[in-house]
Amino acid sequence: MGGGIYLIQDDEQLVEMTEQAYESEEQLQELLETYPNLLAGDQIDTALPRYWLLVRRETPIPTEEDGAGRWSVDRLFIDQNAIPTLVEVKRIDTSRIRQEVIGQMLDYAANASIYWPIDTIVSQFETNCREQGRDPEEVFEEFLGEDANEERFWQKVKTHLQAGKIRLVFVADRIAPELRRVVEFLNEQVDPAEVLALEVKQYADHSSEALRLLVPRVLGQTAEARLKKSSATRERRRWDETSFFPEFASRRGEEEAVVARKIHAWAQEKMPHVEVQWGKGDNYGGFGVYFKDGRGKIGAELFNIGIWGGLELSSQNYGSQPPFNQSEPWNELRSKFSSVGIALPTNPTEIRFPYLRLSALQDDLMLEQILQTFTWAVEQAKGV
Repeated sequence: MGGGIYLIQDDEQLVEMTEQAYESEEQLQELLETYPNLLAGDQIDTALPRYWLLVRRETPIPTEEDGAGRWSVDRLFIDQNAIPTLVEVKRIDTSRIRQEVIGQMLDYAANASIYWPIDTIVSQFETNCREQGRDPEEVFEEFLGEDANEERFWQKVKTHLQAGKIRLVFVADRIAPELRRVVEFLNEQVDPAEVLALEVKQYADHSSEALRLLVPRVLGQTAEARLKKSSATRERRRWDETSFFPEFASRRGEEEAVVARKIHAWAQEKMPHVEVQWGKGDNYGGFGVYFKDGRGKIGAELFNIGIWGGLELSSQNYGSQPPFNQSEPWNELRSKFSSVGIALPTNPTEIRFPYLRLSALQDDLMLEQILQTFTWAVEQAKGV
């Protein structure tokens, strides 16, 4: 019986390639890891084809704050636009398995956007690189080029996670019509997340084990879903005091909103050497507090408050801000932050994003200690 795919060899011989099942799910997982182009980034976005950075295989996803991973997604990739892409490879050949896999992926998405700190993802990427005997910086440069800003990229990943802007991809050698209909329905309904199915068929020449063809096909993208998720159709929302705090209170509760307002008032009213700047975005909102010198020049970010309910800072921002770019001041800064529950890395150039939930700062004494620590850091930077 003909397989419908033929290969013309150099000797002009026509070789019939017939469809062949994979030996196991693990074989297809390994192929995706070795050849990320099988994720068919040119089909996902024909105008700007996606390409991929592998974070880790069997990536654990926590289901509660500071909790251990209850589940693990088969592969976590990130595309060049910093959109996390969760890939689950399964032989989905019964309705029971289909329902389990769909439910599992939706659990991944719901918990990843809430309980998955960017610090953890960066660490997983670095660990995976070292396990493969590769330098993480070199891998990143190969992905985005030497001039790419690695910190800005990971910050963008964090923003997308918090906004729910992720991509879920079901992968199998055969996508049943029932699963395709579910994926198309989900892809039209959920926003800004994207839900796709990827069928990767394998063809082989039975007369020669050396010849194999892999044919990926993306399913689930309807015209309506494409229109909804087109960034060109969105307006970028600019946040301010009037829009942010009511929205924060509705999402996180009035008690946490009170903490956010106190931190904002501290930066606006009591700290002449910092600058408050509001962010913009469709779903993610927040404000950043920045170092400012005596001439009013804006420096590195001191910390930011996000509508997701946390206070977060960047270790690299501090490591680039004098005097903390020197060994002794950096170690003193680490000690100060450690006393209030913020762990900075030993190396000031290392990218880490430690954070505190505002729910942990509802105690006035704890909040005062945190703000005193930031006041100290500002005073040290001001004296340089």
